[in-house]
Amino acid sequence: MWFKNLVLYRLTQWTETADTLSRQLARQPLLPCGGGEVQRHGWLPPQNEDYVHSLSPHLWITLGTDRKLLPASVIAQQAQIRSEEFEQQRGYKPGRKQIKDIKDGVVDELLPRAFSVQRRTHAWINPEHNWMIIDSSSSARAEELLEVLRKGDVTFGATPLRTRLSPLHAMTDWLIHDSPPHGFTIDRDCEWRARQDERMKVRYAHHTLNSQEMRQHVQSGKDVTRLALTWAEKISFVLDDTLQLRRIAPLDILTEREATEDNGFDADFALMTIELTALIEDLIDALDGLDER
Repeated sequence: MWFKNLVLYRLTQWTETADTLSRQLARQPLLPCGGGEVQRHGWLPPQNEDYVHSLSPHLWITLGTDRKLLPASVIAQQAQIRSEEFEQQRGYKPGRKQIKDIKDGVVDELLPRAFSVQRRTHAWINPEHNWMIIDSSSSARAEELLEVLRKGDVTFGATPLRTRLSPLHAMTDWLIHDSPPHGFTIDRDCEWRARQDERMKVRYAHHTLNSQEMRQHVQSGKDVTRLALTWAEKISFVLDDTLQLRRIAPLDILTEREATEDNGFDADFALMTIELTALIEDLIDALDGLDER
């Protein structure tokens, strides 16, 4: 199993071992939502029974989220019925506060009967490089995992990983000069965003990215915010302006290796950590190194 999206953090403090971390997480396992709860977080074993899967020096942890499904359209529909009943009984329409009370009552009534879904968010901790890498396309969901980890009395420090050269400026330069950094090639997807109006965007998908056409976007006041790249002919991904890596896909050279070797969990984990570590190191070098201020 490979991470599909990477939100990168630099560890400023980390003293936990696999055993001590596992004991901490075991105190807060994921349990189903109670009758009146919308959402609950807790930890799940990534594999087998341990709450930390260790492949020294790498650690894998998994945050579980149990969430009740209660669509807004269902709440609105039931609240409308109750509001009409209110008007028929009292002869006047409910006011703003009464409508809010009606909606709250609908939620309280429906929640215990709502279906729930479970979501998993994985994190890979690399103490050797002082990295924590969360598999999520949402920075808010990544921060959610860190917050649950802090509440579990795990002592650590983590800040978003930053480089001296911003991805936005680097990607724009690579694209308009058709000069990707060593070891990388530019693929056929990108997104431009206007500097003066972030709502104004131009997206290219499966499109030949002509450098002359790309320069016209710079001249009209746009920057590259997402760029599809391939690293070492092994892994394709999309880099965005916040230094998140999205749509990670190992290419044939790696998938063929997986098919001919032991494809157990540890083998997949080892291959992923080796290749993604090298990719991230090369990407940091391409962006002029870490900004540790």
